Amino acid sequence: MKFLFRSCLRLSIFLVLSSWAIPCTGQQQISGTVTNTDKMPIPGVNITFKNKPGGTSTNFDGQYELNAQAQDSLVFAYLGYQTQTIAVANQTQINITLQEEENSLGDLVINAGYYTTTERERTGNIAKVTAEEIELQPLVSPLQALQGRMAGVEITPGNDLPGSAPTIRIRGQNSLRAEGNYPLYIIDGMPINSAPVESNSNLSFTGIDPLSTLNLSNIESIEVLKDADATAIYGSRGANGVILITTKKGTPGETTVQARISTGFSEVPNQIELLNTNDYLKVRQRAFENDGIAPNENNAYDLLVWDQERDTDWQEEFFGGQAEFTQANLSIAGGSSTTRYRINGSYLNQGSVYPGGANYHKATGNAQLNHKGKNDKFSLDMSLTYGTDRNYTVGIGAVIPQVFSLAPNAPRIFNEDGSLHWEEWSQVGRENPFQGYPNTSEVKTHNMVTNLNLSYRLFEKLELSTNFGYTHLNSNELTKRPKESFNPEYAEFIDHESAHLEGQRASWIIEPQLSYQKNIGKLGIKALAGTTLQEQLNRQTGVTGTGYATRSMIGNLAAATTLSRGINQETKYRYMAFFSRLGIDWDTKYFINLTGRRDGSSRFGPQERFANFGAIGAAWIFTEETWMAKQLPWLSFGKLRGSYGSTGNDQIGDYGYLDIYEATQGPGGLYPTRLANPFYSWEINKKLEAAIQLGFLKDRLHLNVSYYQNRSSNQLVGYSLPSITGFSSVQANLPATVENRGWEIEANAKVLNTRHWKWQSALNLTLPKNELVSYANLEQSSYANTYRVGEPLNIDLLYQYEGIDPETGYYQIADVNEDGRLDYEDRVVVKDRNPEFYGGWQNTLQYKNFNLQFLFQFAKKEGEFALFDAGRIGALRQEDYLELEGNEFQEISTQLNAIRGYNNVTQTALPYTDASYIRLKTLSLSYSLPVTPLQKIGIKNCSVFVHGQNLFTLTNYRGMDPEMALGQGTAFGALRTFTTGIEINF
Repeated sequence: MKFLFRSCLRLSIFLVLSSWAIPCTGQQQISGTVTNTDKMPIPGVNITFKNKPGGTSTNFDGQYELNAQAQDSLVFAYLGYQTQTIAVANQTQINITLQEEENSLGDLVINAGYYTTTERERTGNIAKVTAEEIELQPLVSPLQALQGRMAGVEITPGNDLPGSAPTIRIRGQNSLRAEGNYPLYIIDGMPINSAPVESNSNLSFTGIDPLSTLNLSNIESIEVLKDADATAIYGSRGANGVILITTKKGTPGETTVQARISTGFSEVPNQIELLNTNDYLKVRQRAFENDGIAPNENNAYDLLVWDQERDTDWQEEFFGGQAEFTQANLSIAGGSSTTRYRINGSYLNQGSVYPGGANYHKATGNAQLNHKGKNDKFSLDMSLTYGTDRNYTVGIGAVIPQVFSLAPNAPRIFNEDGSLHWEEWSQVGRENPFQGYPNTSEVKTHNMVTNLNLSYRLFEKLELSTNFGYTHLNSNELTKRPKESFNPEYAEFIDHESAHLEGQRASWIIEPQLSYQKNIGKLGIKALAGTTLQEQLNRQTGVTGTGYATRSMIGNLAAATTLSRGINQETKYRYMAFFSRLGIDWDTKYFINLTGRRDGSSRFGPQERFANFGAIGAAWIFTEETWMAKQLPWLSFGKLRGSYGSTGNDQIGDYGYLDIYEATQGPGGLYPTRLANPFYSWEINKKLEAAIQLGFLKDRLHLNVSYYQNRSSNQLVGYSLPSITGFSSVQANLPATVENRGWEIEANAKVLNTRHWKWQSALNLTLPKNELVSYANLEQSSYANTYRVGEPLNIDLLYQYEGIDPETGYYQIADVNEDGRLDYEDRVVVKDRNPEFYGGWQNTLQYKNFNLQFLFQFAKKEGEFALFDAGRIGALRQEDYLELEGNEFQEISTQLNAIRGYNNVTQTALPYTDASYIRLKTLSLSYSLPVTPLQKIGIKNCSVFVHGQNLFTLTNYRGMDPEMALGQGTAFGALRTFTTGIEINF
């Protein structure tokens, strides 16, 4: 990799310096209008120069302006239309009529981060979604909008609460550490910290999504970089893939105003069929009959004390409500051929399905300014994104587990005034299962992302640019725990309490770079060289206050009698790199792309601080060969491509290579709290890919098939130490290798393309495989009870189920080593928790002014029974009650051996079941009103729409949500949402 990096850098510099003598010629202003065959203007058409960087796009009326030279040629490209190339010569006005094309994916412009490419010419694996696919979705996180739309990209919601961080895996899990698998997020050229923000609330499981303050309606496109060719230029930051988010920009022309408002509601899409009171009491009575024990008020208060006629549907009681949803979006855009601008603002409000009236608010703002000098030498691109949200839906009381353990005749939870009810629970010696529910948590987040790019064309083929970026995220969380949340019998021992948590993240980046582009006959050369300087500051503080005199004072630390300091830390991360890229093509059919990067990270000791990464990608468009066109006339497009390279990973804590000391209780003393290791170094991820892209039926059908193999080694984890050392672990590189391999299949088709009817369809399918290839001395490590060589990382190690014991009638578990006890040495059954395959099928249908879009998401996987209750004394699930009539499950009993048998069997493969599903993820129907009458009242365009999210799921899974089919299957991560709205352009 050192040779690759140095060769690439030297060749780039040589090409840059050799172009100094290329002269520049005069400029002339070109303007015009781009229309379709129906003489309707086409907004957003990309207009670029054929052999040099630069260009513009058409405004809402299809108009454009730009400066060009007489020898230039302009390329007009728009998805769904044939690309046209026009020589400028002496023209000052160029009007273009674009012809519709069967499929123009080859001309789709793709953002590769430091450079742009096209679908036809790309050598790497880059997936893209556009604004039209995601902007109507009523979601908080833009990552959730990607579900089912990209091969190799698996996204799982954190939970059903807005603002929770989803889990995203791009081609699987590479690192043994959960925090070592985050991809790199880049917003308009500014990288941001992708680790979830810490929380003490119900968001603590996955954390707060750092992208939650973005506005989906303001996103122009999202590109995901997957293979080595696409990610190696990002070096250590691209080990787990790169997600590029580009916000919308202004278009030249008169000022336009776009307003959109939508409203609707969300609800839980599914409930589990539980026993009613009559059947539940029969199960309880049967348990005592089986044991020959007489029930009494202590062991059977539900039979003898609680109301036998009361029948409460606790699911309906606690998450059967509807969460209102409202979103408003306003943008102003316009400009000239030299200066464009866009200003956007939005507001989102989402309620909660839980009782209590909690809700989520978000307000965002965005400003874009793009300027080019009249001679096209100087350009400026500036973006500012600001978002703030307030999340009141994240109280401490965890609702879902308790709901599924409540008997249907249990006493009420709340009094009429909303306070917790205690009397009937205390009568039988039980706590109200929802104590703590009145606790509240408020999370306020402010997030700013700014970016400024300045570029100057030194010579005709040589451009100098510098990217400046700054981001600042501040999160404040206040949790209030009033005494009334807990049993009043212990009121004298409980104080009002508040917990405060504040986190700050600030980062800046400077990236100067030189780019060079030149065509010499059939040889095309594109070179890039630059450097990165970045600093990131993380600060976190926590305080707990107790002893407030009244409930109204909770949270005012000045009113607390006792303050307890919690976490209080500040870390600084510094990063620098040198990067280069050299792209060569011959006759636009043979392509080679070389990328290299030398990274330096402050997270490693001085001897291990720098590392080299690089990749090579190649592609051959074989249908450009004359002999191939004659042999395979039915094949309209064919490309073979492949790549190989390495990326690194430094996603570990800061200062881990240094000793850390804390002061002793007495004066003048220090004691070590962490053991230093200055010799650990980068994780290395080596990526290999081979792919073929085919076009059939005059490009009406495109098929992409990719095979990938990623091997991550030199794993960075905490290495366990014997207790005699005084430390539990030390940061080190472990001799473990993790492999992700698989197939990605993508098909895109234009099924119909007539004057009135259009139908585009896209299918993606991923068949992944994750494996721990090697781990020396795994049996002696702290991961002996977590991993198995030859198996995936995401597994369950389970006991072996032996069926029903004929003597006792209870579940029987195998004592494999026959030592008389059950422990991890008896966990010989390995259950893979990864999907066998997953994907999505999306469609867009147009009929005149109607537009219909829908997406099906699917996966083949296993999960756990929802509420596997068969044989448990408090069985609540309807199906388990019916199954007790057979011999598959043990008889319900109150005996200790029966309870032990039930607890053990839940740790076997018996509770596992098929959790495959097909889900109608999104459905949008819009209608554009006729333009002519609207123009008379000053409206350029108006459309109305309805949208549905997570409308229905086809599955055999017996739980709340097959996508979240873990942990007894009582979790759900996706609400069913219905919205309707209107969009007006002035």
